[in-house]
This record gives sequence, C-alpha cells and structure tokens, in this order.
Amino acid sequence: MNPLVSVVIPCYNRARTVELCVRSVRQQTYPAIEIIVVDDASSDGSAGVAESAGATVLRLPTNSGPGAARNLGAERARGEILFFLDADVALEPGSVAAAVAKLRSTPRLGAICGVLRPESLLSDNLVAEYRALQMYHWWLAREGPMEGLHTALCAMRAEVFREIGPFNPDLRHTEAPEYGHRIRQRYDVHSTAAIAGVHDHDTTLRVLLPKVFLRARASAAEVRRGEVLGGAASRVLASGLVLAAALTLPVPLVGWPGGVAVPLVLVAVASALEADTYRRVVASRGFRFGLRFAAVHLLYQLTSAAGAAIGTAERLLRRATWRATPSVEVPR
Repeated sequence: MNPLVSVVIPCYNRARTVELCVRSVRQQTYPAIEIIVVDDASSDGSAGVAESAGATVLRLPTNSGPGAARNLGAERARGEILFFLDADVALEPGSVAAAVAKLRSTPRLGAICGVLRPESLLSDNLVAEYRALQMYHWWLAREGPMEGLHTALCAMRAEVFREIGPFNPDLRHTEAPEYGHRIRQRYDVHSTAAIAGVHDHDTTLRVLLPKVFLRARASAAEVRRGEVLGGAASRVLASGLVLAAALTLPVPLVGWPGGVAVPLVLVAVASALEADTYRRVVASRGFRFGLRFAAVHLLYQLTSAAGAAIGTAERLLRRATWRATPSVEVPR
C-alpha cells in the first residue's frame, strides 16, 4: 500500500542547509522513505553533515553538476518513486505523501513539482526576501499543468525515469528544462502547492545576478524550434522591454530631448506585465518594501534579458555557421 520513495538530494557545498533538508525528509508523514544524498565533491564537509543527519551518502569523485548527481542517486535508489530535492530546501511534512497520491491517481502524470514558500530558510536580507517572494509568486501561478520542469522539489515514478533516461550531465544550468521537454513528449507535468518547501536563497546580487545571466544565456542558446513559452511569455516580454529601456537611455543625447520618455514608457509597460506580482508583494509586505522589490526586480529582468539576448545570438550564429559549412561528399 505504501511504495518506497527514494528522496535523492544532490549536494554541493551545502553544509549550512543539508542537515535541515535531511531532517525535513525524516519528519515526513509518509512512512516508507529512503534518503540518498549525492555529494558532488563538496569542500565544506557537506557529506559528513548529511551522514550525521541520517542519510545514505554517495560521492562523486569530481564536481559534475546536479544532473550527474541526480543520475547517480536514481541509479542506486530502490524506491518505486523518485523524489528529487535540492539540498537547500526544507520540505513540508505532507509533501511526499501528496506526491505519492498524485502520481498513483494520475497514470498520465510523468512528474509532479512543488512550490517554494515566500520566505528564506536561513538567510534574511533584501535580496533573499526578494528572491523568495519572486519565486513564490511565479511558481504559485503554475498550479496545475506546467510547460517546464523544476527539480528543487519534484517527484516521478522510477519506471518513468528509466523510460525517459537520465539527466544530461553536460548541462549545468538547463538540465531541468531539457529533461522536462523530454518528459512532455510522453507524459503530463503538473505543479501543486500540496508539495512545498522553504528554500535558502542567495543574499547578494553579486551571487544572484551571475546565476541569472548564465541560466538565461544557456536556456536561450539551447531553445528548440517550436517550443512554447506558455505562462512565461509575459515575463520574457517584460524582461525584454527592460533591456530595451536600458539600451534607449542614450537617446536624448543624440539630439531628441523627448526621447527621455522612451525608456520610461518601456519600463511602465514591463511593470504592467508584472502587475500581478507587484500587487501581491505590496499586499503582503507593504508599499515601501514593494518599491525595494521593484528595484531589485528591474536588475533581475535586465540581467536575464541580457543573458537571453547573448544566448540567442550564439544560437543563431551556430545555425548560420552550420548552414554555411559546405557538405563533404563521401566517395563511394
């Protein structure tokens, strides 16, 4: 009646949070769980902390990325259901039970993902608060069918994982959406607030923004023809408008004083596209915090759009180079 669930936790230098993560899994209401932490060549003692917390620890000899860590954990797992969980997320007690119920009741469901609560696990400053609220309000809108996949907290049947195949270990920033694309060729992917956790968010822009840039660049460089942006389309457009606003800032300097209105209009339209997010933040945290949130969000959007623009240019350049390369006829 209770299939074994293997909770697979990729971990790289998360000694600060992995104990809380493992403890949250041990406190689940669901009775049949094994916990596997895959240490991705950490240098901060994460493996020892995870072992002391009661997890089975596997070790990768060199830092290979979260995809490779999840693959090793899934390979050694004994459970009928795989539950992938990030090492900086503390899972709410009923999450595993909710995942099992959803997967067992919906045969067409290839993966079920959860949401992150609007607070940070340990960190407490403006950047961490911004990221927690931003991800909460973006992911909250994904209750039901999803166009993508996120693996911060995500469950699937082991037989589905074997059918689809492992994560691509060569992808460091986009292994999750690429895997989601493969799953959706055969199954549905859903998100539910019944599976939830609290994430420990980045505390400085110097850490957050490079991650945002690299992920956006890699995603744009690897986008496939015919892929649909779905619910993310308005957010992508809003980020593009913020980038356009930054690029038009010098317009008044070239002799058109009225051009100062151009970036303001672009930012206003971008903000209108994100109105639901801003409205929820102001309602929960007040107008003053809403202004601070908006300032950080503009930087986030600008960085994301710049990364996407460079990734798109790289993809188009590769395509043009491929088309321009003459084919070589193999002699018979």
